[in-house]
Amino acid sequence: MTYAELVQKIRDYTEVDANVLTDTICNGFIQDAEWRIARDVDADYDRQYATSTVVAGQRFLNMPQPYLIIRSIQIINGGSRSFLEPRDTSFFGEYNPTDAQGEPKYYGNWYEDVVVFAPVPDQNYQIQVNFILSPVQLSVSNTTTYISEYFPNGLLYACLVEAFSFLKGPADMLQLYDKKYQEAAKGFAIEQMGRRRRDEYQAGVPRIGKQ
Repeated sequence: MTYAELVQKIRDYTEVDANVLTDTICNGFIQDAEWRIARDVDADYDRQYATSTVVAGQRFLNMPQPYLIIRSIQIINGGSRSFLEPRDTSFFGEYNPTDAQGEPKYYGNWYEDVVVFAPVPDQNYQIQVNFILSPVQLSVSNTTTYISEYFPNGLLYACLVEAFSFLKGPADMLQLYDKKYQEAAKGFAIEQMGRRRRDEYQAGVPRIGKQ
């Protein structure tokens, strides 16, 4: 499903034309829907990796890309890799009050897009950040996304929940599309977090218990 097709479907399902549901308003529905999906389903499309360098004497690092959640950070030292341990920011002042230097062992979110390390790097180290990417929005200039192609019904239902809420439409219609979204999201989650991340030879076919 393309951006234009989604916008038209929002207007068709709500029976409201572009004079009320302008492109700007529909863009807001789409963005809110994409954020809802990103928070509801840990999908493979947004599991990203990026490399960067922590600099000697600097305890902070700006994240290399916009992200929603840090999954893990690996430090690369020569031919070896090791995972850093996450800690709350309150830990760093107690653990390293003098900013002692060494190979980093811990990391934490200092600000929204800034990571802090301890010990402070004693030399330049390459790191690999494994993270959940912030959703990439469907738009006029970005006409398709992974979600619009592989979860189009869920994206539409989530947009219709936003649209009927905006229009103060019938409560039963809002509840209907919210229920449809939740059902679709469960199926999408089984595909993404279950079937795409298991080897049937090793783990067998996913089973769904009796309802």
